[in-house]
This record gives sequence, C-alpha cells and structure tokens, in this order.
Amino acid sequence: MDLAVEMRRITKTFPGVVALDKVDFLLNRGEVKALVGENGAGKSTLIKILTGAYLPDSGEIYVFGQKIHKMTPVLSEKLGISAVYQNLLLANHMTVAENILLGIEPARLGVLSKRTMMKRAREILERIGYADVIDPNQKVGDLSAAQQGMVAIARALSRNAKVMIFDEPTAVLAEKEVKEFFRVIKQLKEEGISLIYISHRLEEIFELCDNVLVLKDGKVVGERKVSETDENELIRMMVGREINKEIYDPSRKIGEELLRVENLRNYKLRGCTFSIKSGEIVGIYGLVGSGRTELARALFGADSVEEGRIYLYGKEVKIKTPRRAIKVGLGLLPEDRRREGLALKLSVKHNINLPIYPKIGKIGFVNLPKEKKNAERFVEVLSIKTPSINQIVANLSGGNQQKVVVAKWLASKSKVFIMDEPTNGIDVGAKQEIYQLMNNLAREGAGVIFISSYMPELIGICDRILVMKDGMIVADVPRDEFSEEKILSLAIKSDGARRGAEEWVTKS
Repeated sequence: MDLAVEMRRITKTFPGVVALDKVDFLLNRGEVKALVGENGAGKSTLIKILTGAYLPDSGEIYVFGQKIHKMTPVLSEKLGISAVYQNLLLANHMTVAENILLGIEPARLGVLSKRTMMKRAREILERIGYADVIDPNQKVGDLSAAQQGMVAIARALSRNAKVMIFDEPTAVLAEKEVKEFFRVIKQLKEEGISLIYISHRLEEIFELCDNVLVLKDGKVVGERKVSETDENELIRMMVGREINKEIYDPSRKIGEELLRVENLRNYKLRGCTFSIKSGEIVGIYGLVGSGRTELARALFGADSVEEGRIYLYGKEVKIKTPRRAIKVGLGLLPEDRRREGLALKLSVKHNINLPIYPKIGKIGFVNLPKEKKNAERFVEVLSIKTPSINQIVANLSGGNQQKVVVAKWLASKSKVFIMDEPTNGIDVGAKQEIYQLMNNLAREGAGVIFISSYMPELIGICDRILVMKDGMIVADVPRDEFSEEKILSLAIKSDGARRGAEEWVTKS
C-alpha cells in the first residue's frame, strides 16, 4: 500500500526529558492506525510534530511521498492533515457554518457570501449524514458534545483532509453517541481517508482500527495487527505489567447513611432524590445533557438550588456556596479538572493545602512546617508521582492531577466525594489507581458518588447506579441487576424513564 505518512527516527527532547527517542511511525492510505500508551508515553508529542506544533530535534517526515524539511501548522493543513482533539477547538459563540469554514470563508471582492457559506456547510454536513440533524445557522455552543464533534470533523473535511487524527474523541460521549461517531469514522475510512486514532478505551481500538502502535517512555514498544492481539497483550506492552480487571471490592462494609438529598430542583434538575451510605460507591449514569454534572454542582453549592433539602448525618444542611460544602465535608472532583479543580500554575503543595489555609494560618501568616508536612503526607498516601511537592501541577500527568484534587479534599477531611468523570483522558494504569483510590476511600468510611458516561467502569466498581434523564433520577439499579442493556434503556427511552422514576419514587 502507498504510505500517507512516514515518520522515521523522530527524536524530541525537552529540558530533562526525552519525549520521543528514534520513533518510526508509518500510516498507509485508507488505514486506521491506533496510537496507544500511558500518559507521558509520547503520543501527543508525536502528533504535535506531525501537525507542525513542535519541530523534531532529528528525524525525517514524508507526507504522501513528499519529504517535509520543516513542518508548520499552515503547511500541515495544506498537505491535508487535520486533528480533532478531546477538548474541541471550536468557537461556541459562532454558527456551525462559521466554524466549519473559519479561515476559508467564501468571499467575492472582499465581501463575505453567507449564502455560499451556508450551502458549503450544508454539503459537508450531508457528506457525514448530519444535514438533517445540525442546522448550519445554529450556534455551536447550543449543540450537544456529540454534535460539536461532528462539526469538528466537518471543519477538517472542508479543508480536504486526507489524514485525520482523533485524540480521545469519545471521552465525553454517551454510548449511543459513540456508535454514531463510529459510523462516521468507518465512512471516512471507506472514502480512503487515513486515520490516526488515540484512545485509552481499548475496546474502541478493536472495533475501529486495522493496526496499533504502542509507545512507552518515548519509544516504540511494538506494533500489532488488531486481529492478531488482545487487550491483555496491549496492556502489558503499555504498562509493563498485568492489570487487575476485577475492580469491585466486596470487602467494603456499607454503614449508616451519610448523605440524603430530597427533591432537589433548579434550572436543570427536576426533583432529584437519593442517598448514599458510608463505605458505598454510587454511580450516576445518563446521556450527555441528562443533568449529571448539574447535580454534582448543585450538591457542591456551585449552582443555585430553587427547592429541595440536603441532609448530612441525618441533619439538614444549607449549601449555598462551595465554601459551605467544603465546611460540611463534601469534596468535588469536577469534570474539567484543569479549569475547575486545580490551580495549574501553583505547586502540588499549594493545591493540596488550598482548602485548609484558614486552618493552618494565623492573622494572614501560613504555618510553613504544617503546609509542607501536610503536602508530603498526602503525596505519600496517594502515591502521587512528582519530583517534589514544589512541582507545578500543570506539569503532572492527568492521573496524578486527579490525585492532587483528591488529596485536597482528604486534607479538608471530606466524607463524601463527588467524582465527575474522574478517569477521562487518563491511561489504563492511572485508571486502575483511581479505582483503587475510590475503594480505599469507601473502605475508610467515606461515600463516593461516581459520575461517568463509560458504563463498564460503573458496572465494574459501583454498589448501585442511579440513572438520570432530563434532569431526573429515573432509576436506582442495585448491583445484582446491573446490565448495560437495562441501564442504557432507562437512560434513553421515555417510557422506560417514566417507569423507572415511578419505581424509584415508590422505593423512596
């Protein structure tokens, strides 16, 4: 087969780190190749070199047989290389058509032709089967996450993309949306477009990809045909060890009720009622827009509540601000940890101590020995991989950033942990550490609310799963009744939702 991309002996170093060490990467025309590895393996660096964001220290790059002496973002796009990232780079305040044709707007004599723009945008959306689903006049900010992903694909196609890179594209999609996304990916392959697919969800690789290249510590560990390998082999190659897939801990003892929520309502929530006991891990599942994140924010005082009551240890508490939530013992790991859960420019030490500075300081002065001791303690307890407690948090891997957020709430002595998509964008080894951390917290008497759009992990670790739809908790499914089909049905079907809600009200 003809090569679409040929990268030979690519080396890239940063101060104190060899990000890529003589890496070879080949992509055939019409091939779907997976690129996998733990966080820090070098995947993102390799992609950034291919798209011109970074220059390699050494090595050669060929695109469709043409040697590229200096790749730049402009040249990369001109060659037909386009990337769709997990954090979609879209202008939410602009229309779909404006996003698709941004930078290549049709104009005549310097005057923008909106009619032509709408026509072209509609033609591209039709190509991927979305002309009747997405209106080119809609604001991108009004679309679902799945629809925004399709706009990003349409934008790449508007530039005649011949090589498309997908970096964790399904991280925020629900199961139904993932299937629709897969349909589009398979269609692109049939059209002869070469695809690079990066994902920590290995089952996606086996469904979509032809071959898989494994990176570890900046080096190629090996390449396999997808049809000739399995998840266990890929995991061994990625992390250098076996991963225990049994993540449920039956030794956890479920105790007394910690938290009870009754009839919580606001602009999104419609009478949510549930409870959680000490030692319990309760999952929350729902499609994008079902109200999962809004429920977490309302509990934590980040969103206002119009009606409803919250009880901790049997006593009613008023939580109108995050400060109050922290004081009564709630901790939130937000979905967007980088923007909402961490102060990225501050150190590990400062992030861990943020909620408790009022307790370890007097008249504006921080007790520095306490600050240092506290940070060192939780770095050790949670096995946070960092050169020192003075390391800037932005420089840590995704999994270790999540641990810093957990450390912050452990330091403030939280008893209920609300975790919103805590394993998004982290590698398989780090996921296992997060699961183990949840089990440890529950084993020590905390309650864990685990929000995820990835059903296998909820089924793997939870004692119960609450299903949400349209701002309501429509079902409370116990562990012995877990099945992906049942839970998805409750989340999708309106009749199933009504029935589940009635059953839940009856139980309550």
